[in-house]
Amino acid sequence: MTETIRMRQGGLLLMQGAKEIWICSWGAMGGRRIKFIFTEAWVPFLFLITLISSVHADIYRYIDENGVMHFTNAPTSNAHEYKLYIRERASLSRKFYAPEKYDRYIADASAQTGVDSRLLKAMIKAESDFNPRAVSKKGAMGLMQIMPENFKMLDLQNPFDPWQNIRAGARYFQQLYQRFNGKLALSLAAYNAGPTAVDRYNRIPPYKETEEYVRRVLRYYRTFKQL
Repeated sequence: MTETIRMRQGGLLLMQGAKEIWICSWGAMGGRRIKFIFTEAWVPFLFLITLISSVHADIYRYIDENGVMHFTNAPTSNAHEYKLYIRERASLSRKFYAPEKYDRYIADASAQTGVDSRLLKAMIKAESDFNPRAVSKKGAMGLMQIMPENFKMLDLQNPFDPWQNIRAGARYFQQLYQRFNGKLALSLAAYNAGPTAVDRYNRIPPYKETEEYVRRVLRYYRTFKQL
């Protein structure tokens, strides 16, 4: 059975057959057809959208003599010189982390430390993207990426426990905020690069990572304040 689905947005025509899907575009692609071939007997339309936006398997591409692009997750023919086009993302195996899941913990930590809850949320977004199991290359752990050498000072027993981690991160930032006389940018820089680095330069240290971190947190902070 073949289904034809017309989508007004983007000018796409999707033709779904037993083992293949064609996508034809009349817009920016100039009438080019894209052919998806799958091993499954039937591929739901929703799966196609998921495939395009976030690939669930390695996808291989072959362009034939007519300029038609063929995509497959299981290349079987040596005649068609399929080449790896998109590699499966490892992050797909993890669950989605919703920011609102931690709102209660953030609010409690804010009440205890006086740090704006929206700022804490911005920091978590920048630090771990709300992944409670995040571990950096340098060994920082959890939602607010606490370094192991600070565990004892912050009374952090389990860095992967969301409440403990958020509370510890809020406490640490509060200390830095007081140390740098309420200067937000310097406090954020100290959270990222360490207070010694900020003391040494008496400004945001000229580290690309730290400069970008401060800009990113402030951007997220502005966004959360508007919600």
